[in-house]
Amino acid sequence: MTEISCRIDVWLWRARFAKSRSLAAAMVERGAVRLTHNGVQTRLDKPSRSVHVGDGLVFALGGRLIDLTVEALGERRGPAGEARTLYAARDPGSEPARDTGTG
Repeated sequence: MTEISCRIDVWLWRARFAKSRSLAAAMVERGAVRLTHNGVQTRLDKPSRSVHVGDGLVFALGGRLIDLTVEALGERRGPAGEARTLYAARDPGSEPARDTGTG
């Protein structure tokens, strides 16, 4: 059965924007994540808030502003390549820096 929504803390963890669910929850609780759902932007305050495919997320991470669209909810916390399929950057400059293992 395919999920239609996912807790924001779980999604941030699955997409590898947080090393643990508790760190993702803390990021949400301090008001660092803004969600755009059906054209309405909301600053999230609870880790139990839901995220859906097509929602927009904006948050600061490592001194950079990340602006993305949720492409999939995921079923697990997989490798980095799998995690990157869960989102698409809305602003090319907001693509998170990832260690590609080259150079």
